[in-house]
Amino acid sequence: MENLKPQVVSTDQAPAAIGPYSQAVRLGNLLFTSGQIPLKADGTLVEGGVEEQTHQVFQNLKAVLAAAGADFSDVVKATVFIKDMNQFAEVNAIYGTYFGDHKPARSTVEVARLPKDVLVEIELIVSI
Repeated sequence: MENLKPQVVSTDQAPAAIGPYSQAVRLGNLLFTSGQIPLKADGTLVEGGVEEQTHQVFQNLKAVLAAAGADFSDVVKATVFIKDMNQFAEVNAIYGTYFGDHKPARSTVEVARLPKDVLVEIELIVSI
């Protein structure tokens, strides 16, 4: 069996990690992104509500995927964390615009609190 070594993936087109973790790690043909929150690449929080925040999260994920040579069509699993399940419809509608006809597996979980008190965070598992 091949001895796989994790490879860190990073880009300056998405916010730097705000803790002891990587934007993403590649292991063989799998890419695991860390949860992205609605920070701009310069580290400032995007202004606005859940819609603006969700779009920023997807822009961050898009940049991380591109750094690994992937895009949303390569995603096999998404995990969505939202602060308020009452905002699920808005997040889901935006989510659908980024994936189109591609329908990866997904979990959506309401959480009590997210880093920097944001409204949404999304992490992905990708096949490259």
